[in-house]
Amino acid sequence: MIIRPETLLRPVPGGLYCPAGDFWIDPTRPVARAVITHGHADHARAGHGAVLATKETLAIMAARYGARFAGSMQALAYGERAAIGGIDVRLVPAGHVLGSAQAVVEKGGARVVVSGDFKRRRDPTCTAFEPVACDIFISEATFGLPVFRHPPDAGEIAKLLLSLSTFPDRCHLVGAYSLGKAQRVIALLRETGYDAPIYLHGAMQKLCDLYEALGVGLGDLRPAQEMMKTPLTREVFKGAIVIAPPSSLNDIWSRRLGDVVTCFASGWMRVRARARQRQVELPLILSDHADWDELTATVAELKPGQLWVTHGAEEALVHWAQTNGVPARALSLVGYDEDGAGERDEAEA
Repeated sequence: MIIRPETLLRPVPGGLYCPAGDFWIDPTRPVARAVITHGHADHARAGHGAVLATKETLAIMAARYGARFAGSMQALAYGERAAIGGIDVRLVPAGHVLGSAQAVVEKGGARVVVSGDFKRRRDPTCTAFEPVACDIFISEATFGLPVFRHPPDAGEIAKLLLSLSTFPDRCHLVGAYSLGKAQRVIALLRETGYDAPIYLHGAMQKLCDLYEALGVGLGDLRPAQEMMKTPLTREVFKGAIVIAPPSSLNDIWSRRLGDVVTCFASGWMRVRARARQRQVELPLILSDHADWDELTATVAELKPGQLWVTHGAEEALVHWAQTNGVPARALSLVGYDEDGAGERDEAEA
């Protein structure tokens, strides 16, 4: 029986639905059966009847939502296959955050790959993106404009370390989202040989502990809140690095750190107006999403029969694909974070 690949998955309100298997991929509302690509809150929601994901993503969801975040959970290792209603499903690395995966959906020789969120550059905290040939590639486009070309990670970390040595009496407060970005910044710092204690806002602690438990070493991490209880709080943080949610960069909490160099690790720091809006003194252009060159290079490498773009700067990527001989369409799915954070801005102490 010949299967048309476009019948395998259907873009509908609420996400991508597989009629033949009666399951959803990253649904935006509770459903009976969901395949989850990664643990960010705009893709991984609680309340599903059954969830299939990598063991790391399941652990992240349990840490965020509680052990009973779904009726049942099934862990699938990278490359392992599962049959759901006669549809073959496997997960392959997406390179986005720890446990992130692309969903490969197949039946009757037709194959659709859902990228979820992804990036192509090396990340010491997660498995690198694995390209899979397919009939339809369903991609994000968070940074799907030619202006977004992320610089090398090493250069951005070097900027942070240079500032630290230039201003040894100032605390460097780095805004980073609690899942993926915070751990990546820490791991990149450790790779340079930086072994001083790194202080964490309370919103970072749980997921950093989970990363460590899952085998990602992050070195000497200490709760900033504990240090704030000492009589010489501001002395403790002189010359130190503190990692906190972006929402804490300019609030009452951050004022207790003393003289601060405000930093923000995000792909959006390419846009100077965003840095000014956030009152960021040291923008760090570090993203967990593919930039324009990575998006276009991935499509060129895969040469899919069709490209579907879920969210972000869809039209530019669709236009590029069509110009380069790949039929493409924008799905304009609602419910995914187009700022690229994928996170609720957690700021609990």
